[in-house]
Amino acid sequence: MKLNRARACLLGLILIFTCKIIFAQSSEFSSEEFRVPDEAVTENLPAPPTNIEAKDKKSDDGTSIIISWSKSVDDDDGANNVTGYNILRKSSEGDFETITESPIETGKTDYTDDTVERGIIYSYLVQAINASGATADSEATSVEATASWFHTGKKWLFLSVVLFSVVVIYSIYHARSGKDIFIRRIPGLEAVDEAIGRATEMGRSILYVLGLGGVSNVATIASMNILSQVARRTADYETALRVPCNDPIVMNVVREMVKTAYLDEGHPDAYHEEDIFFLTESQFAYAAGVDGIMLREKPAAVFLQGTFFAESLILAETGNSIGAIQIAGTDKEHQLPFFIAACDYTLIGEELYAASAYLSREPMLLGSLKGQDYGKLMIFGAIVGGVILELLGINWMTTFFDRVSN
Repeated sequence: MKLNRARACLLGLILIFTCKIIFAQSSEFSSEEFRVPDEAVTENLPAPPTNIEAKDKKSDDGTSIIISWSKSVDDDDGANNVTGYNILRKSSEGDFETITESPIETGKTDYTDDTVERGIIYSYLVQAINASGATADSEATSVEATASWFHTGKKWLFLSVVLFSVVVIYSIYHARSGKDIFIRRIPGLEAVDEAIGRATEMGRSILYVLGLGGVSNVATIASMNILSQVARRTADYETALRVPCNDPIVMNVVREMVKTAYLDEGHPDAYHEEDIFFLTESQFAYAAGVDGIMLREKPAAVFLQGTFFAESLILAETGNSIGAIQIAGTDKEHQLPFFIAACDYTLIGEELYAASAYLSREPMLLGSLKGQDYGKLMIFGAIVGGVILELLGINWMTTFFDRVSN
């Protein structure tokens, strides 16, 4: 019995030692034979970019950051040729995310991130990629996007604005000093008194059409300024002034302007609010309504001032058919030929905007108009000078303006 127990113990010890030897060999086999060595994993990785630097872009509104780096040694001629670069970014909260839609081409060493928000600190790293898709990350760098007070590249433009402002202010001061300011004659505006006088002599009304523009339209504003001056003259002559409106807001503004003009001229009783009325907002219904007024009332003078479209010739031809003196003006160049053909006088382009200063002779408006003319003269001189220099092979002026525009 004792002999059997001894044999069993011996067999048990042999079994235990055998299991330990088998487990040790299998562990060594799995770790050494089937595990890929670290050298095999890293030997296909490209060299990472170096010297990464992120800078806030100067002279901007704080929404751009410039990232630059030194290219990988495997860029173009390395053992694991780099095929591109990715830019990764993260804010103070979050992980790195790729912000480039596609890899940046090799050889390039800068990138501008235009998707940042001012006042936030961002971290960036550049990732090199090779043909097998293996990547290597650079060190991370951080920067905060801030807004600049001035765009230093636009300093010459700023100085030009200052020079132009000085010229305008001097012209206004010159006008207010009582000195005469020469403004070329504009036949259409000189005919305003003639048209109003003719209507007064014939005992007929004056029809003033503001066009189809809204109250925020520049041509409509210019037209209302002309109307204010026309209203002053009709108040003096006690001539009926009819103004059909296409916009209810324009109608209310015009009523106040005409009422003020009559009050300033000392004839508030001659003002009749019902003579300034809303017709319709529909384009051709408005044209038909105005034509009906022309044919029924046969005004002696018709003013077509403002924004006009396809209805321009319809209105001008109707006014011409009743024998009225017509003074037209618009900033829509496509309608000018129709007005020139059918009207007695036509204000072309900026003449519409200058009309208020021309008719009122107010020093502030005259000085501003004269200053603008001087500014245009300087621009024209710069263009002529640039063309001459280009013909002589000197292109510094072209380069200068390119730099200012960018």
